[in-house]
Amino acid sequence: MIKKISIGLISGLITGLFATGGGTILIPAFVYILGMSEKESRATAICCVLPATIVSFIFYYKNQYVDFKIGILAAFGGIIGALIGVKLLNKLSDRILKICFIIFLIYVSIRFIIK
Repeated sequence: MIKKISIGLISGLITGLFATGGGTILIPAFVYILGMSEKESRATAICCVLPATIVSFIFYYKNQYVDFKIGILAAFGGIIGALIGVKLLNKLSDRILKICFIIFLIYVSIRFIIK
């Protein structure tokens, strides 16, 4: 129980600070610390990310950091992307999912370093 709450705490902290959604912390933690499958970890991460995202949004909104025009348009694209992603999740093996996630993390890391 302590491990699970600690994972959530760290993920929430990262979400609040960097607005990452927490998946970059949750998925590896669920797989390597809790021993969950790749698919189960992704589905469970979504369950965890939504409440943390809502709380972060409320605080960002109160400080007037939210651009609703961009947010709504991006959310619309995000809904479509999520539907496609969930369909792909069911067709890809855990190994391919892991490789794709690693490539994504490396790409994002390099972009952060360069910018």
